[in-house]
Amino acid sequence: MKTILVVEDEAPVRDVLRFSLERAGYLVEGAASGRSAMRELDNYVPDLIVLDVGLPDVDGLELLHSWRREERTRAMPVIIVTGRGDERDRVSGLRAGADDYVTKPFSRDELLARIETVFRRVSPGEASEVVEIDGLRLDSASIRVTAQDKPLYLGPIGFRLLRYFMTQPNRVHTRDEIIDRVWRSKEYVEPRAVDVQIRRLRCLLEGAGYARYIQTVRGIGYRFGERC
Repeated sequence: MKTILVVEDEAPVRDVLRFSLERAGYLVEGAASGRSAMRELDNYVPDLIVLDVGLPDVDGLELLHSWRREERTRAMPVIIVTGRGDERDRVSGLRAGADDYVTKPFSRDELLARIETVFRRVSPGEASEVVEIDGLRLDSASIRVTAQDKPLYLGPIGFRLLRYFMTQPNRVHTRDEIIDRVWRSKEYVEPRAVDVQIRRLRCLLEGAGYARYIQTVRGIGYRFGERC
């Protein structure tokens, strides 16, 4: 069962969100402020956070920035729920690292659909939390990657890219497919951005002897797997 942390200072709104999400089958925790949310994350990392940016003590975007800077929370999905609905606010939220942005008022079905979409994007194919290929191990729950038990430190996009590859090995992925599954921004992403991230991931894997697993398929995209 996936855990969702609802960070919302208005108790009636928080209670409605908790009720709706629990009815949909999620385990839901609540936090009424930014500080209480940070205390929650000291104990565990939820599968997703529903975040109101208009909190009484800490600006929600500052919270999001801090989570994206920390290794254990940088790949944690976050959906902003707020009354700030103009384009500049939405762009600021997405650039801060939000996976989606929902403007109040919204329907229960809309929020659930957006949550399901985010989960599909960050966990393609509902893959196991732990994937291991020839000593390269990726743990989605703890957001850790190890190579022969030695830690590798990847950024958010690098982690999602490697998870996408490892959960679908030996399959050719086009650049458009990779963008759709790995990137979280709703803005246009250049296909060349995929090549840049692939180079970075190869460099990180090279020291551990796994760079060879990322294979370029000329004219199509990339494949992850042991060379024949």
